[in-house]
Amino acid sequence: MGEAEHTQTTGSRLGVQESGGVSTLEHGQKPPSSPSGKLVSFKVQMLDDTHECFEVSQRAPGKILLDAVCDSLNLSEGDYFGLEFQNNRKLMVWLDLLKPLVKQIRRPKHCVLKFAVKFFPPDPAQLQEELTRYLFALQIKRDLAQGRLICNDSSSALLISHIIQSEIGDFDETVDRQHLASNKYIPQQETLEDKIMEFHRRHIGQTPAESDFQLLEVARRLEMYGVRLHPAKDSEGTKINLTVANTGVLVFQGCTKINSFNWAKIRKLSFKRKRFLIKLRPDLNSAYQDTLEFMMANRDFCKAFWKVCVEHHAFFRLFEEPKPKAKPILFTRGSSFRFSGRTQKQVIDCVKEGGIKNAQFERKHSNIRSIRSLTAQPCEPQSEVPKQSASFTFGDKPDSSTTPSHAAKELKVSNEDVGQSRTPSPKRSPKEDKKDLVDGTMKELKQQSRPQMEQRSTGSLSGSPHLSELSLSSPGGTPAQNTALSPSLSPEMKQASHISSPLLSEPGCIRIDDEDEVRRKRFPTDKAYFIAKEVATTERTYLKDLEVITVWLQNAVNKDDVMPDTLKNLIFSNFDPLHKFHSGFLKEIEQRLAFWEGRSNAHIKGDYQRIGDVMLKNIQNMKQLTVNLQKHEEVLAELERGIQTSRKLELFCRDFELQKICYLPLNTFFLRPLHRLMHYKQIMERLCKHYPPNHVDFRDSRAALAEVSEMVGQLHGAMIKMENFQKLRELKKDLIGIENLVIPGREFIRLGCLSKLSGKGLQQRMFFLFNDVLLYTSRGLTASNQFKIHGQLPLFGMTIEESEEEWAVPHCFTLRGQRQTVIVAASSRVEMDKWIEDIQMAIALSENYTGPAPELLASSPTDSKPPEETILEQESEEDLSASRTSLERQSPHRGNTTVHVCWHRNTSVSMIDFSFAVENQLSGNLLRKFKNSNGWQKLWVVFTNFCLFFYKSHQDSHPLASLPLLGYSITIPSESENIHKDYVFKLQFKSHVYYFRAESEYTFERWMEVIRSATSSASRTRILSRKESHAY
Repeated sequence: MGEAEHTQTTGSRLGVQESGGVSTLEHGQKPPSSPSGKLVSFKVQMLDDTHECFEVSQRAPGKILLDAVCDSLNLSEGDYFGLEFQNNRKLMVWLDLLKPLVKQIRRPKHCVLKFAVKFFPPDPAQLQEELTRYLFALQIKRDLAQGRLICNDSSSALLISHIIQSEIGDFDETVDRQHLASNKYIPQQETLEDKIMEFHRRHIGQTPAESDFQLLEVARRLEMYGVRLHPAKDSEGTKINLTVANTGVLVFQGCTKINSFNWAKIRKLSFKRKRFLIKLRPDLNSAYQDTLEFMMANRDFCKAFWKVCVEHHAFFRLFEEPKPKAKPILFTRGSSFRFSGRTQKQVIDCVKEGGIKNAQFERKHSNIRSIRSLTAQPCEPQSEVPKQSASFTFGDKPDSSTTPSHAAKELKVSNEDVGQSRTPSPKRSPKEDKKDLVDGTMKELKQQSRPQMEQRSTGSLSGSPHLSELSLSSPGGTPAQNTALSPSLSPEMKQASHISSPLLSEPGCIRIDDEDEVRRKRFPTDKAYFIAKEVATTERTYLKDLEVITVWLQNAVNKDDVMPDTLKNLIFSNFDPLHKFHSGFLKEIEQRLAFWEGRSNAHIKGDYQRIGDVMLKNIQNMKQLTVNLQKHEEVLAELERGIQTSRKLELFCRDFELQKICYLPLNTFFLRPLHRLMHYKQIMERLCKHYPPNHVDFRDSRAALAEVSEMVGQLHGAMIKMENFQKLRELKKDLIGIENLVIPGREFIRLGCLSKLSGKGLQQRMFFLFNDVLLYTSRGLTASNQFKIHGQLPLFGMTIEESEEEWAVPHCFTLRGQRQTVIVAASSRVEMDKWIEDIQMAIALSENYTGPAPELLASSPTDSKPPEETILEQESEEDLSASRTSLERQSPHRGNTTVHVCWHRNTSVSMIDFSFAVENQLSGNLLRKFKNSNGWQKLWVVFTNFCLFFYKSHQDSHPLASLPLLGYSITIPSESENIHKDYVFKLQFKSHVYYFRAESEYTFERWMEVIRSATSSASRTRILSRKESHAY
C-alpha cells in the first residue's frame, strides 16, 4: 500500500527528468504529479497472482498509478509494462497514462487491474535487470496457463522445464513428479511430464536468473510470443486475427501467421467506425493495394486495437517520446490519443546511465532466493545479462573477442551477442574467480551437445530496398538445439553484449556504436591471425552448408521415404564422413584461435600464434576422404537420373528447395566440398605470401599448400564438369518450353538482359548463350516467374556486327544466323563488349560441337520466318510491364535466382564470373549502416553466389535476408559522407546505399576483393584458357 504522491518514480530514481507524457498542455509544461482530489484505492493483480492496493487521487492520470506499482517493485524498466482492465463495455483495455483515472475506471471498488507485460522486445538481452526478466518469465508462465502462448509439445515441455528449474532447482525425479502433480502449467500437462523431466535433467546447475533468461530465449522464437489476437475479417469476409508486435502489424489465421506489415512499409494506421485501415507506402511493384481494410466487431474493438498499434510503433521505432501537437483553438478532428512515456531506446539508455539497480527481491514461487547484490554496479555501464553464479560468455568464441566493449558508447542497442556477465564477490581473489569460472564452464559444456554461441533474434529486413526477405523468424528444429548456450573459457570478465535493435533493417531503429580502438589494442593485429580467423569463419559456413545435406535433407528423406535406398546410401555415405571430419577441424581451429588471442594460459607454455601446423595436419587427414570427394560427380548424376524417373522425388526436391534452410539451389550444396578445397588453397597461398621464409610457421604452411594443391589438381577437372552440369540444371528450372537443355557436350557461357528490336520497338529480353545455341526469352506471368522461350539462334555459321549507326540505337549489334537475323541492344558499352566477345567465342566453339542439333531444343515461333521479316515480327506475349515486379514480390520458387536478378538489374553474368564467385566466398561479422541512419549494426554476413546473406549470428540455420550484388558498385566513402570510421566500404545501386565496416585492414581488403568479384566483370580471359571442353 502506498500513496503515489509520495512515491519516487522510475525516472527520478535514475536521475532523469520526469516525463508526464504527451498532453494538450503548452509545450514544456507537465501535469502535476499529485493532483488534488479524493484518494481512491485501486486493486492491482500482480504477475505472481498476488493483489496489492494503491491509494491514488481519482483525478490523477493513469501514469501515477502505474508508477506507484513500479515503485513498489523497485522496477526501473517499468515502461515495458502496463495495467489492463475491463472497461464499462466489458472490453479489456490498457490504462491510458494521460487520462484521469476517474474517466477510465467508473467503479474502482469493483475493478481489478492486471499488471502485465505490454511491450515484448525481440530479444530478452534488451532487458537490463534480473527483476525485469523475472517478471517477463512470470508473464510467459501466465500466458502458457491461459492458453495464449500456443506452441508444440516439445516447446511447451522445454518452457516448463525452465520454469521448474527456477522454482525448485536441480532435477530430482521424485521432487519433479510431486511438483508437477501439484502445479498445472498448461492444460493436459500429464501427457508431457516425461518430456518435461527429460529437459529438466539437462538444466543442472542453472540458477533462477539463468532459467529466466533461457525461458525467454525459447519463448521469443515462438510465433505466438507476445501476441494478443484481435478478431477481424478481411475484405473478402474471411475470419482472421490481427495483432501488433515490435516489427509491425501481423495477420493470423487461427494461430498461424499468414502475413505481416512491417513498420517501414506502413504509412498510416487509422480506423473508421469498425473498419481498421492500413495505408501502405506507395510501391508500384507491391502486390497489395494502397490501403488495406479489415472489419472488426465494433468501433470500440477497432479503437482499442488502433491505440495498441500507435503505442507499439512509438515505443519500438522512435528514439524519443513524440512531441505534443498544438491544441486546436476551435475544432478537433479525430482521436487525440498519443503515446505517453519513454521509448525503448530511452529506457535502455536511462538504465545504463543510471547504473543497473540490482536490488534484492523475492521469487514468490521459487524455493531459491535471489542473491543479487543490494549495491549498484560500478559506474561502468553493463548491458550484459546478469547471472547469479560463475560468469559465462554467450557468444562466438573467436569472434566475440574482436568486439569487446569497455566504453559506454559501445553499449548502444543490439542483440547480436549476449555478453558475459560478472557478479564476483569483493572478497574473492581473481584466481578463485577464475577457478570457479572454469569449473562451471566445464560442467556446462558437458550438458550442451550442440553449443549455440550467439543468440538469435526475430527481425525483418524487408524495409531495405532490394533486400530479399527470406525469413521473419528463426527456423524449426529441436528446442534444445535452439536454446543451447555455449560458455566460453575466457577469464576476461569484461565482455559485454550488444543488445540489438528490434528491427534489423529500419533506419529509425536503435543501433550500436562501438569503440574499435580498444578492440585493436587488445587483440592480435598480425595479418596471419586474421587469415587464421578467416579459416574459422568460412569453416563455420561450410559446416552449415554440409548440414543442409547431412541433417536437414537426410531427416526429410527418412521422413517421406521418397528416395531409393541405393541413392540414399550413395549420398549420405559420402557426406556424413565429411561432416564429421570438418566438425573436428573447426573445433581445433577455434581452440587455436582462443590460444592465439591469449584467452587461456596455454600461450605461456608454447607458441600457439600460428595456423600452418593445424592446416597441414588436417589437410593430410583430409586426403583419406578423397574417395568420397571423387564420388560427388556420381552423386549428382544419380540424383538427376532419380529425379527424371520419379515424379515423387522431383516434387520432394522442389519442396525442399523452398525451405528457408536451403538458401541456395540444392545442387550447389553437393559442390561445396570441392569448392572448399579451392578456398583452402587460396588461404594457404595468402599465408605463405605473408610469411618470410624464416618464420616458424612458414615450413608447415608451405607443406600444407603443396598437399592441398595436389588434391585440387586431382579434382579440378571433375569440379569444372559438375559446375557446368549444375548450372544447366538450374537454368532448366528457370526456362519454359525446353526439355532437353542438359545434354552431353553443351556448355553454358553467359546469361543476361538485352533489348531486342521488333515491330513494337525495343523490348527487354533474357538471353542465354551456350556453345551451340543462343536462346532469347521473356518472363512469363506464371506462378514461378519462369522465362518463356521465344526463339533460338543456332551459332554455327552465325556472324555478328555492330549496328549503332544503322538503327540509331546506342550499344546496338546485329546477329545474323543462317535462317534468322536479330537486332539487340545492350545497356552499356561494357555490356555490349562482353556479349560480342562471348558470342564470337561461342561461334568458334560451335564449329567443334558434337552434340545433338540445336533444333532438338524447342520449336521457335520465329524459325519459319524469312530474315527480312524477323525485324518486324509482332510477338504475342504478356505485357512486360506487368512482369516487372520487385524481387520481394516473386513467388518463393525460383523467385530470387541469378537469372531474375539479372533481369531486374539489366545486366549479365558469364560462366567465368560464376567460377570466380565460387572461388571468392567469404563469411564473418560486419557492421552495417544505412544511408540515413546514425548507428552501426553487427550482423553475420555470408558472401556467395553473387549475394550477401545476412544472419543474426553464425549459429542461425537460415538467413534473415539477402542482398543480390549484381549491378552494385563498391567504393570507399568520400569525406562529404561523414563516415569517420576506418575500414568502411560502400555499396550502391542507384539510390540504394549501404555502408559496411570491417574489423581490420585485412578483412576490409578481403571483403572488397570478394565483392568486386560479384559487382565487376571477371577478366575477359577466354573460357578455354581456364577449362577444357568436356562431355557427359
